[in-house]
Amino acid sequence: MEAVDAPDPADRNRRPERRARRGRRRSFGLRTRILATFGLGSLVLSTFLALSTYNFTRSNLVNERESTAITKVYQEAGRLQSDLTSNPTNVQAAIERLGAERPLVYFRGTWTGDDARFSSAAIPASMLNAVLDERRPSVMRTEVDGELVILIGVPLTDVDGAYFGFPTIDDIRSTLNSVGLALIFAAGITTLVGIVLGAIAASRAVRPLVAASQAAQAIAGGRLDTRLVDSNDPDLAALTTSFNAMAMALEQRVERDTRFTSDVSHELRSPLQTLKASVEVMQARRDELPERTRAALDLMVADVARFQGLVEDLLEISRLDAGGVKLVVEELLVGEFVRQAVGISSAAETPVRVAPDAEDVIIRGDRRRLARVIANLIDNGRSYGGGEMEVNVFVPDDEDGEPITQIWITVEDRGPGVAPSERELIFERFARGGVAGRRSGSEGAGLGLALVDEHVRLHRGRVWVDDRPDGLEGARFVIELPAERS
Repeated sequence: MEAVDAPDPADRNRRPERRARRGRRRSFGLRTRILATFGLGSLVLSTFLALSTYNFTRSNLVNERESTAITKVYQEAGRLQSDLTSNPTNVQAAIERLGAERPLVYFRGTWTGDDARFSSAAIPASMLNAVLDERRPSVMRTEVDGELVILIGVPLTDVDGAYFGFPTIDDIRSTLNSVGLALIFAAGITTLVGIVLGAIAASRAVRPLVAASQAAQAIAGGRLDTRLVDSNDPDLAALTTSFNAMAMALEQRVERDTRFTSDVSHELRSPLQTLKASVEVMQARRDELPERTRAALDLMVADVARFQGLVEDLLEISRLDAGGVKLVVEELLVGEFVRQAVGISSAAETPVRVAPDAEDVIIRGDRRRLARVIANLIDNGRSYGGGEMEVNVFVPDDEDGEPITQIWITVEDRGPGVAPSERELIFERFARGGVAGRRSGSEGAGLGLALVDEHVRLHRGRVWVDDRPDGLEGARFVIELPAERS
């Protein structure tokens, strides 16, 4: 085994899916959509009610004030007409006797009033034409010097004049502002209440899905006896029944397959041991055999070894499926461990490059099983990767200042590589077809890489394959394991 220091692997080993995951846009979940629906619904409803209430209040207040003002102005116009009929020479005295607020009188071509702001200049031409020329009453809302008023014009038909009143409704504007603020506050409170109700409804609506998700994760993790609790809700009862029936069928199927694999493996061990013993006896007398018989014996020895490896792999798979694997966990200095594991593999001369910042990194795991993981990848690269391999150990490029949480162990070869469409299939049991079939079992049974994946997942890690980062032809198998500084 050759162990040499590696150049900084961060320049040549990148994790593309990490950067892709950072840039991936997250979609909104069901809980968020329910919450948003309640919140937006409450906002729209409260806004609609606030606007309706505001417009209704404004209309009522203004109409009531306008009706009262018109009645009052007409009464004042009637009294003024009576005074001018009996005493047409003193218009000012007639206005003072009215006691009206901001009156304006047109009589015999002359304008008379008590407030310079409310003069004929404040009356639109269209209203002057309607009252003075067409002799018909007119009402309009307008602003005079920033004050909102109801302008009312009444023709005085008996004395050839007109009376104009300017009742204010500016106080209504202040009232409406207060009402508007109160409605905005009420709309905000209603929206918040809607959001709270949405959060409660979302929590209750998602709860069965969360339970189903947790149950599915438990089943995927090997707890095949996991079931959903029966529900009294008729809408959820069908989901619960279907899920439990599926889980039961899956459990029974896995148990049958596991029992079959285990039984076959055990039944094969006895004749295999007999065959192996017989071959060993023949090997002991190999020199006495003819040349053609020796060639046949060599083929038999290779096939018996391959057969024995297949049986051992099947037994290991059956133990994994049955959940009977117990890890003997110990702290391993990752650099030293990888060198030892490669040293006892089928290609002990494979170079191992450990990055300086990975020398003091430790992992917690089962030494025997992790060593088998590396040995299987070495065997795979030796058989299907051109025979030229190298092993790298380094810390993936995390954010600066963050503590180390992972370590990568990569096995790179010079073979034909693995097509992207085959990179998931290659870790399946008995994988066949395309590159996956060639790399995972043309000489074996297609269980080596499947066992690698199973053992790595038992250590809360993962394994995948991609192209070599240096651009050369070949494949790179990456093992990612939890790690920390020693």
